[in-house]
Amino acid sequence: MTLFDPVTEPLVAAPASGEGQATGVVRMVVAYDGTDFRGFAAQRDQRTVAGVLCEALNKVLRTEVELTCAGRTDAGVHAWGQMVSFAAPLDADLERLRSSLNGMLGPEIVVRSAAFVSAGFDARHSARWRSYRYTIVNRAEPDPFRSRFAWHVLAALDLDALRLAADPFVGERDFASFCRKGPEGSTTVRRVTESRWTDLGDGILRYDIRANAFCWQMVRSIVGTLVEVGMGKKRPGDMLAIMRAGDRAAAGAVAPPHGLVLWEVGYDT
Repeated sequence: MTLFDPVTEPLVAAPASGEGQATGVVRMVVAYDGTDFRGFAAQRDQRTVAGVLCEALNKVLRTEVELTCAGRTDAGVHAWGQMVSFAAPLDADLERLRSSLNGMLGPEIVVRSAAFVSAGFDARHSARWRSYRYTIVNRAEPDPFRSRFAWHVLAALDLDALRLAADPFVGERDFASFCRKGPEGSTTVRRVTESRWTDLGDGILRYDIRANAFCWQMVRSIVGTLVEVGMGKKRPGDMLAIMRAGDRAAAGAVAPPHGLVLWEVGYDT
């Protein structure tokens, strides 16, 4: 089942809150243009997607909402299929809620769908996989209609080399060479099930990657390294050696954030 499938499990009310009003778990699919946000996660004195979305939810629902998200996107990164969950009164009109939020926040933030789901659902911990897309404009002329959502790479990229270099990422690997260092004791081992390039024509290249989870800046580091392969600065055969190095310095530069989109999140139920 993916985030677009209907929920078939019965709804279970959470313990009553406030004045005895029963609550349930709401699952929302959210899209946003991340250009003018300091990432998804709420930060003090910073404009973030979670901060803006929570403020609007609080106004509409007239209660304090705590959001959980499937992927904490960085500053400048976008989403088409971000998933969030939160508790809300069971009598809430979710279609009205969705319409109100889109009127207040769209088109910068858009709620694509909202539904009550079974108790215990958590947008982050219940997720089984996430997929990201990265778009590159690879031609002499930049595209003004894609400038906020694609990386303009002037140097000609070798698509065959890009595809060969993308293959070794599939499987369970240690991505320490492609991740910023996390908290002590955290793991950089991830299971990737898709890593592929698509030529969309007219110089537009798209990279799709799907994994059970991603560590900080993993996708952008992979894309930056792959682009160096496409330019001839590295060879496709170097990818395994880079991974085995376990050293961020062995990989390429981090690709800019504006080409990256959190595309979809998958769940069992």
